[in-house]
Amino acid sequence: METAVEIDDLERKIRDLLSRRNAILLAHNYQRPEVQDAADLTGDSLGLSIEAAATQAEVIVFSGVHFMAESSAILSPQKTVLIPRPDAGCPMADMITRESALDFKSRYPDAPLVTYINSTADVKAVTDICCTSANSVSVVNSLDARTVLMAPDRNLAHYTARFSKKMMHWYDGFCPIHERLTPDEVKAVKSKHPDAFFIAHPECRPSVVDLADKVASTSGMLDFVKKSPHKEFIIGTEMGIIHPLKKANPDKEFIPAAPHMVCANMKLTTLQDVYDCLLEMKNVVTVAPDIRQAAKASLDRMVAVKRTD
Repeated sequence: METAVEIDDLERKIRDLLSRRNAILLAHNYQRPEVQDAADLTGDSLGLSIEAAATQAEVIVFSGVHFMAESSAILSPQKTVLIPRPDAGCPMADMITRESALDFKSRYPDAPLVTYINSTADVKAVTDICCTSANSVSVVNSLDARTVLMAPDRNLAHYTARFSKKMMHWYDGFCPIHERLTPDEVKAVKSKHPDAFFIAHPECRPSVVDLADKVASTSGMLDFVKKSPHKEFIIGTEMGIIHPLKKANPDKEFIPAAPHMVCANMKLTTLQDVYDCLLEMKNVVTVAPDIRQAAKASLDRMVAVKRTD
C-alpha cells in the first residue's frame, strides 16, 4: 500500500511523464481512488475512449481492464495505447469468445446481435451493433427486427427487455461482482438506512433491480446523484464509484449495497504501475486492422442511434 507521501511523489512524476510524452491518463470509475485522482479523465469505459480520441494526445494510458484499452485502440488507431496492468481482465468479457458469439448467432440467423461494450475486440468484430449499460434500451428498440440477441450479459438483457417489445434471446454471461449482490443483502442495508435511495446497476440480477429506486450506469449514477434532492444513497455497483460520488457530492452519504462489491481486476492498477508503464512505454495494446475495422463499425452503429431511454 502506497503512503500519502509516495502517492504525492508518484503523481508528480506521472504528471511530468504525461507532459513529456504528450500523453493522457484515463481512469475508470472503479479504479483505486489515488489512480482516479491522478487521471486527466475519469468515467465509464466507452465515454473515456471517445473523449481521449478527440484530444491531441499521442499516447493514451488506460487505467482499467483490458477490453477498455482495446476500445481506445479501436477508436484511436493513430495513437499509442498503453495499459498499466495487462493482466487486468474482465470475467464477463472472458465468458464469450468470437467462436461462441458466432455459434449464438447461428442459432437465430435472422436476429441481429447486440453486444455489450464489456467485450473483446474479437467479439465486437462479429456483432451487429454494440451497446452500453446506459443506451441498451435505445439500441435494441432502434433495430428493425422482431427478434434481437444480446451478449454477453444476461442481466443487462433482462433489464433491457423490460422496456422493449422485441422478442429477445440472451447469452448466459454475467458480471460476478454484480451477480453476487442478493435481494436479502439489499433489504438488510435498506432496513438500516430506511431513508436511503437505492441505485442499482443494470448488471445486477433482476431480483435486485426490482428493489431499486433508480437503475443507472456509472455515469448515470453520477449525473442522477448530482441532481437529486436526496442526501443518502445505497450504491448497488462496484465500490470504486463511491470515490467520485463523494468528491462531487461532499454533503451526501453513500453506503455500499454489500461489502463484497469489489472487483479485484479493477483494483490491480497502482500508481507505480502507471508510472512504470509510462516510463518504459510498455504494455502497448493493439488490435489487428481487420478486427479493428469490423469492431469499429459496430461501435459506429451504436453512436448513430438516437437516445430514447
